[in-house]
Amino acid sequence: MITDSHAHLYWKSFDEDRAAVLARARAAGVTRMVVVGTNLESSRAAFALCAEEPGLFPTAGIHPQDAAAATPVARAEVEALCRRPECVGVGEAGLDWFKNLSPRAAQLDAFLWQLELARELDKPVVIHCRDAHADTERCLAQFPGVRGVMHCYSMGPAELAPYLAAGLFISFSGVVTYPKNEANRAAAAAVPLERLLVETDCPYLAPQGKRGKRNEPAFVLTVLEELARVRGTSVAELAHATSLNAARLFVLPV
Repeated sequence: MITDSHAHLYWKSFDEDRAAVLARARAAGVTRMVVVGTNLESSRAAFALCAEEPGLFPTAGIHPQDAAAATPVARAEVEALCRRPECVGVGEAGLDWFKNLSPRAAQLDAFLWQLELARELDKPVVIHCRDAHADTERCLAQFPGVRGVMHCYSMGPAELAPYLAAGLFISFSGVVTYPKNEANRAAAAAVPLERLLVETDCPYLAPQGKRGKRNEPAFVLTVLEELARVRGTSVAELAHATSLNAARLFVLPV
């Protein structure tokens, strides 16, 4: 069993062949996928898709790039989705100082709101952090005990400490396979096995060898292969461990 801990399978780029994408994933051993919402519309789409497909589990949230557009009504509806029993996590939440598609104040407000909601519901928060390490650390410090995952961790080992100290899981994507990303591979080697997750973030960030193409859950196997190489272990061991970790974090069936 392999678990893709972060996928956006509701995107329109999958509309024409979603069934084939899921079939390829399952044929590759990827039998569970966490389908992550980024705003009200996509969160609703995630729930609708997961209701139709076995092994798919939804989250609901407000991505930092969508923070400014999230009205109070949209927030209330996202919160209602998060409170539903089938919802396995809050987010994709976080901060993005790279693109700054929403003002920083709006991003911070949305992130802090979702951290509070995750703690209240005792559900994990799915955290996006891009060029915002110090502010992400500062926000997390305000919510001790919150559970969650640093999604698509793209930094090096030097930045790991506060996230591990906070009890967060660390998820690696196709980024870890890119030739110039030695720092990210060093981080992947340093994360304790019991905190490790893998993901695709599909349709984005296809791994090396497939860059420029649409990413899909079957490609998470390439991420596992690279992690096995840098950690000196087997793909089977990592597939087993990361799936158990996903089950613990998101409270999925074992």
